[in-house]
Amino acid sequence: MAVLRLERPLCFFDLETTGIQVVHDRIVELCIVKVMPDNERRSKVWRVNPGRPIPAAASAIHGISDEMVANCPPFSAFAKEIGEYLDGCDLAGFNSNKFDIPLLAEEMLRANVDFDFQGRLAIDVQNIFHRLEERTLSAAYKFYCGKPLENAHTAEADVLATLEVLEAQLDRYPEQLENDVRFLAEYSNRQKVVDFAGFIAFDAEGQEIFTFGKHKGRRVREILLNDNGYYSWVMNADFPLYTKKALAQIRQSMR
Repeated sequence: MAVLRLERPLCFFDLETTGIQVVHDRIVELCIVKVMPDNERRSKVWRVNPGRPIPAAASAIHGISDEMVANCPPFSAFAKEIGEYLDGCDLAGFNSNKFDIPLLAEEMLRANVDFDFQGRLAIDVQNIFHRLEERTLSAAYKFYCGKPLENAHTAEADVLATLEVLEAQLDRYPEQLENDVRFLAEYSNRQKVVDFAGFIAFDAEGQEIFTFGKHKGRRVREILLNDNGYYSWVMNADFPLYTKKALAQIRQSMR
């Protein structure tokens, strides 16, 4: 199987949560497998009390119940440690660009840990898979690795499977894929975004644009100059905290 060529550590991670809403749901389990440039692998798992009941539908998927997290610390108790563990690393996951990274960013900001996700490369193994084969993680694991995924929807099993799938993808598609983190990050990102949740993206000229609402496709800086109320509306509406942070940074840079 291919050995990842890395210039700095690459952290594969997976979240198990109370649901799929980035703004409203909370982490109940987080696993990070840090792959070092020499291919050493370091794994850490955090079990988290989300501070709210875990819906039965979510427990049915990942097997984590209220009783199992009753005596666990809240995310805020781990946030600084997690930020330090990810420091200086690029990121990778399965559907991570649309879900895991935005939700982790929300939890970090709620815990008052100003962890900067910008300047990091992010590989979404699901996007590579969908561009080349169109499957789920369990099917991807069986397709690429030739065996069933045991203990699916536990954070550690899912993140280790994601790592193995990426290595197998590099073996299977040597003509389409380069064993290079920057290439894989660009290949697995269908649109270059500012805020991970995708409400603000970059256009072909590298300028920030809104991807939603009445100003969809228009440049953010133009709107901030000409529609004073739009900034206030976004900041007070039900958008992810990281989206609001990114918008505030753009506005600050205009002063």
